[in-house]
Amino acid sequence: MELIRDLHNLRPRHRGCVATVGAFDGVHRGHQAVLKRLIQKGREMGLPVTVIVFEPLPREFFAPAKSPARLMSFREKFVALRELGIDRVLRLRFDRKFSDIEADAFVRITLVDGLDVRYMVVGDEMHFGKNRAGDFEYLHDAGKRFGFEVVATSAVEVAGDRVSSTRIRHALEQADFALAEQLLGRPYRMSGRVMVGQQLGRTIGVPTANLQLRRLRAPLSGVYATRVFGAGPHTLPGVANIGTRPTIGDLTKAILEVHILDFVGDLYHRNISVEFCKKLRDERKFDSIEQLKQQIQRDIDTGRQYFG
Repeated sequence: MELIRDLHNLRPRHRGCVATVGAFDGVHRGHQAVLKRLIQKGREMGLPVTVIVFEPLPREFFAPAKSPARLMSFREKFVALRELGIDRVLRLRFDRKFSDIEADAFVRITLVDGLDVRYMVVGDEMHFGKNRAGDFEYLHDAGKRFGFEVVATSAVEVAGDRVSSTRIRHALEQADFALAEQLLGRPYRMSGRVMVGQQLGRTIGVPTANLQLRRLRAPLSGVYATRVFGAGPHTLPGVANIGTRPTIGDLTKAILEVHILDFVGDLYHRNISVEFCKKLRDERKFDSIEQLKQQIQRDIDTGRQYFG
């Protein structure tokens, strides 16, 4: 799959495609319905499939302190789209200048002159352009003017309610990982490259693999029983903490630290995925490192019991 970094990297070979546009946070079952329909049409028309996304997400740009927690980093989203069979991702930088582009200008510059879109599938709640003026009806009318077809997909429901990123965030906040899996179509995971940290865990006998979350806010916080992928040929059990380590007091942004049970080896700079199975407790501040160490050992014991 090809990543096109902004409009200035569009080339003549990128013209002529089927496309969609949106946040696609989570690439959940609702998103998958849009994308599968688009892929099918692309194959019928013999055209590549292009997904247009924004970075940062508009809500993160306008109100970073109040923006919803991200289900996925951009890299995780890119991988999920690639696995579905998308051909190209056009990543547009969302900044003040871009936010002032009128809906009509976005259609002309991006969809017509840039991509020469022939067919679009969009969600029925999609908005774009300055002040979110563009919606499905606007895009449908623009398609008639510029010669491309625009269709909407109906909402996908699970257990009688619409599948949405908001609903998945709520499920994760409640540690309802079974519901989150139903809505996503897969277990909830976080992935990333293992970075070199302060190695505090190693000094207290509990080495951890630390992952930067690469998002303003994470949808999880606390201590969890997890499964780890990518640390070896098999899935490995672990206990993970997502938070700012209040006992140490050295973090302003949350990180993911996972202790893999009975693992010996070097994971630095390796990409791993952490699947969340059960919440063990909330993150809390302890009066001393010794108290923290004792609680971590209890967490590990609880994790071992969970995995049997």
